[in-house]
Amino acid sequence: MPLALLALAIGAFGIGTTEFVIMGLLPEVASDFGVSIPTAGLLVTGYALGVVIGAPLMTVLGTKVPRKRMLMVLMGLFIAGNLLSVVAPTFAVMLIGRVVASLAHGAFFGIGSVVAAELVAPSKKAGAIAMMFTGLTVANVVGVPLGTLVGQHVGWRVTFGIVAALGVIGLAGIARLVPELPRPEGVHLRHELAAFKNTQVLLAMAMTVLGFGGVFAAITYIAPMMTHVAGFADGSVTWLLVLFGLGMVGGNLVGGKFADRALMPMLYVSLGALAVVLALFTVTAHNKIAAAVTVALIGALGFATVPPLQKRVLDQAHGAPTLASAVNIGAFNLGNALSAWLGGMVIAAGFGYTSPNWVGAALAVAALVLAFLSAALERRDSAPSAVAPVGGRAEQPEPVRH
Repeated sequence: MPLALLALAIGAFGIGTTEFVIMGLLPEVASDFGVSIPTAGLLVTGYALGVVIGAPLMTVLGTKVPRKRMLMVLMGLFIAGNLLSVVAPTFAVMLIGRVVASLAHGAFFGIGSVVAAELVAPSKKAGAIAMMFTGLTVANVVGVPLGTLVGQHVGWRVTFGIVAALGVIGLAGIARLVPELPRPEGVHLRHELAAFKNTQVLLAMAMTVLGFGGVFAAITYIAPMMTHVAGFADGSVTWLLVLFGLGMVGGNLVGGKFADRALMPMLYVSLGALAVVLALFTVTAHNKIAAAVTVALIGALGFATVPPLQKRVLDQAHGAPTLASAVNIGAFNLGNALSAWLGGMVIAAGFGYTSPNWVGAALAVAALVLAFLSAALERRDSAPSAVAPVGGRAEQPEPVRH
């Protein structure tokens, strides 16, 4: 794998830390600003919605900018948003800082996925994408737990200051290691937009929204769930997030490996197992050991879907993949926002801290249904015509790429 993938992974590490560290610090932030836990959860929802908006917006704004330079601009925006969170005097300003940082997220991973895929042979594209996303998953093993620990003992503002410093390191890594790649000739915004007429692209994005939304329904509220239901001490949330991160790393690498071999079967297995594990979490959350194992499994199964879904979008939008790739990252975060909101609603309605797990299981089942539908449509479109035209052979449709 090219060394440039390390630079992309460094940027992903910083972004992953700021995205996920807030979940372990919700009680501290809520207490500091005098708001409820569900209200503090808006910091998760707001970030996710910022990614949804920022992914296409920043990608379109960067259509005339070389990809390396655009990646550097995005990291600068990420740094500015986190610094705003550090100095936020009110909850509203904190939320604005989260949104500013999030505007860089989708375009960074979208453009970064395209760059990563261009750096390797076609048979290794999913593996290269997974390598970049390893920065995001390792953030959950190192950055998020340490950030949570610092936030609980020193202050959450210090945590976001460290995150801003990670952004500076990521910016330097991109400037140093990512090569100047030529922009593809003849690809314009209208070509990028044309990808959204492809039913398979839209189905893949819908699977992304629902599948990863299932993960966030449970994990957004992991701190109150583990302390109030499982009986863990507040400090144990750090190590539970480590387990979640280790699961993410393993699932991401396995998903990248098998997506290059059998993409759709990989999705069937990971989404189906994710739905089962999320449903079981309503029971296992009442036992410390079982809860810890379940948290790791949710991370593994959730991130096993990331490389195959991202590769499927790139394959289906192969003529102009940049915008579709970025929007799919937005789709991950749309799922995050939807599930965090739904999870907060069921908690606020009095169903308890384990109730978001049922929301997550339902979302994962819906994603699995769409995966089967997508495969069925693909088989139909790839099948030869049953009736040949008069005077000649049936015209064979071009097979859809995997």
